[in-house]
Amino acid sequence: GAGCPVLCTCRGQAVDCSGQRLFSVPPELPLDTGNLSLAHNRIASIPPGYLACYGQLRALDLRNNSLAALPAGLFVGARRLAHLDLSYNNFSLVPADMFLEASGLLRLDLSHNPGLRRVHPDAFRGLGQLRELDLSYGGLSAISLDALEGLPGLVGLRLGGNPWVCGCAMEPLLKWLRGRIQRCSSDSQLAECRAPPEVAGAPLLSLTEESFQACHLTLTLDDYLFIAFVGFVVSIASVATNFLLGITANCCHRWSKASEDEDV
Repeated sequence: GAGCPVLCTCRGQAVDCSGQRLFSVPPELPLDTGNLSLAHNRIASIPPGYLACYGQLRALDLRNNSLAALPAGLFVGARRLAHLDLSYNNFSLVPADMFLEASGLLRLDLSHNPGLRRVHPDAFRGLGQLRELDLSYGGLSAISLDALEGLPGLVGLRLGGNPWVCGCAMEPLLKWLRGRIQRCSSDSQLAECRAPPEVAGAPLLSLTEESFQACHLTLTLDDYLFIAFVGFVVSIASVATNFLLGITANCCHRWSKASEDEDV
């Protein structure tokens, strides 16, 4: 296989190319690479199929680069990959099936991507073994419960530092979190609501079912009939009031005219 890449340090199966101001990934790596660090560089893209030949790879560190997306099929061949760090990058979206081929992942770090606004409901599909997921310090205001329910092995979840909108749509996620909190390590005190104003600053898990009581208010047929009846009565009263005001104004006008005629 290839030797140690230029500007990198190789020790056993560990290849360290961190902090070298690289704008692109090394073209070739030793075939037995098990731990690859490309952290603290300026890498903006990765070629499709880049990891296809490295079946021994177990840890990939890409933090603090300029990545906004990953090519489709990047993890084909990297079936042993267990730890992936994508923190401190420029991701705005985690698309569907982004990690589908990385079925052996145990830890995934997507923290500190301030532009991250959306996680597709199928973003983590195939990650049945994932144990730790870090989505902290991004730009997320909401996340689909579907994206998390497909992670049966999850025991660690970090959501703090995001501008969460704790409206009615947040209730299913909070119910799920409360059900998992006993065995799911969470930064619950750091995860706070940004909106609406009445709950701004409140920790996510401090919200109870009563907090969403207004979301479940529904009107019965009797309520609609009563509202219609009140509207009808108000309309009749308004018409009657206008009619009386018209008569009164007319009488006042006649009285005023009669008074003027008498004075003449």
